[in-house]
Amino acid sequence: MIIEGLAVPPFNTTLLGVVRGVANYYGLTVTDAMLFGGTGHAFLSNVHEGLCPSGPYCWNRAPFYALLRNMGIEMIDEGFFSTNTSPAERARIETVLKDHLNQGGPCGLVNMEYQLISGYDDSGFITPSPWAHDFPPKHLAFGSWAEFGGEVHVNFFTFNKVGAKSERDIILGGLRYAVDLYENPASHTARPYYTGAEAYEVWIAAVEKGHGGSHGNWWNATVWGESRRMAGRFFAEIQGKYPELAERAGWLSERYNAIADRLGRVSDRAGDKEEKVRALREISSMEKECISEIGKLAASLQDGD
Repeated sequence: MIIEGLAVPPFNTTLLGVVRGVANYYGLTVTDAMLFGGTGHAFLSNVHEGLCPSGPYCWNRAPFYALLRNMGIEMIDEGFFSTNTSPAERARIETVLKDHLNQGGPCGLVNMEYQLISGYDDSGFITPSPWAHDFPPKHLAFGSWAEFGGEVHVNFFTFNKVGAKSERDIILGGLRYAVDLYENPASHTARPYYTGAEAYEVWIAAVEKGHGGSHGNWWNATVWGESRRMAGRFFAEIQGKYPELAERAGWLSERYNAIADRLGRVSDRAGDKEEKVRALREISSMEKECISEIGKLAASLQDGD
């Protein structure tokens, strides 16, 4: 059983790759930049104190789900399952997923990476990978989930199409989330992870301790750099659609593109440690300025209702 027309693009931010695939399947015309900006992911940084590559996966996703619903997609977290999950519980969630697929509803999972579940065969689920190489696995055997290896820590998701809010409301939701990440960081993640302005302080400390050449440093900079590049495009779209906001939105677009450039330098495994620290300090200062301007942009957009 295969859902035709369900595919995932090769984003580094695999959560948004899955969402992009679902949006395409449901015929939503929203752009990549609006997906990142409207869900707030364009502004997220979630950094482990040791620069573990798990940073992009271990944060409070509840606000993301709410903002995604604004855009016309309901993403339901069907629960967490581990190596110790019983065979009966595995069979139960597999039935939930198969039933949803049979009704034409996309499904997904996150176990190391986010993936779509586009169907199933006699032996397991079809789990297309966003990339050409063998990771993450493209199939998941019923019952054993053997492709996950010896350690299982997976959440499964189902997706539904719902009524979308206006574009103005979608944009406002993303902007307000960006501000809240900075004003209330503790509500968006849990130690030893940090978000908002705190994320850069922890990141700088980790690089100074010698983690700047690690896989985790590269992956965090790659994912958050892609998000900031999308933030630049998001504000460019606002600039083009709302003349009264064009000057501030244009400034924000330029700044987030500059932040993305700096994160590209931070991602260089062989890069100089002091250069990475310097770039992260610049990014931290720039994002602080941007958040102030985003608050003003949101107020202006609200006043225009």
